[in-house]
Amino acid sequence: MIDKLVKEDLIQPLNFDNIPNYQYVDEAYRNTSYDPENQYSIPYTWGTVGIIYNTKYVDEADLTGWELLWNEKYSGKILMFGNSRDAFGIAEYLLGYDVNTTDDGELQAAAQKLKEQKPLVQQYVMDEIFDLMENEEAWIAPYYAGDFLTMAEENENLAFYHPSQGFNLFIDAMCIPSCCQNKEAAETFINFLCKPEIAGGNMDYLGYGTPETAAKEFMDPEVVASEVAYPSEETLSKGTSFLFLPASVNQRMEELWLQAKTD
Repeated sequence: MIDKLVKEDLIQPLNFDNIPNYQYVDEAYRNTSYDPENQYSIPYTWGTVGIIYNTKYVDEADLTGWELLWNEKYSGKILMFGNSRDAFGIAEYLLGYDVNTTDDGELQAAAQKLKEQKPLVQQYVMDEIFDLMENEEAWIAPYYAGDFLTMAEENENLAFYHPSQGFNLFIDAMCIPSCCQNKEAAETFINFLCKPEIAGGNMDYLGYGTPETAAKEFMDPEVVASEVAYPSEETLSKGTSFLFLPASVNQRMEELWLQAKTD
């Protein structure tokens, strides 16, 4: 999204003289594909997408990859992302495609895969997932690792894994819109959020990963030690980020997504 905002001149370059706490942001979260020269954004949090499942009802032997979401054994108890980008990404991982593909044949194949899944899906969701998984109305769902940690506080039977074929690795970042009327004040606030004790407190509350090693000192040790919140380097090596796709590709994906859900 950030590279799109840059290209459309909707955000402005930052004055890092007003953001000295940027020094605490780890190198791993700098020079990103969407902001290679670190001009427009400051990482706020990061996370991964995987599969949440209920250990009471889902067999451990079925916990391999994204194919769990196509397992007929759990028909009617599977939730799926309600947005096209995440849904197509899952199908593309399963099919072995680049999740940033612009090839129409691959998009059509992913849409066909999603169409095949439809009879098994209870609902296409976003925030609705919390109640459905916590109350055990559904047993399986792809979602964000940070939100899984929130759900697990309400239902101890919920667990999470990263599919073997790969998964989305994302960074949520702070930017300043081009229309901002007090840029210095906005940069001062960003600097405040980058202060390690503030960043640590925020991530403790949100459940997502901090891009600042220094912030972990101020976080719950159990969260910092969590393989869900902070996967191993080996696991993270399988993660890939969504890149900005041309408008024509996004439109095509939306068309195919609608067909997959309604045909």
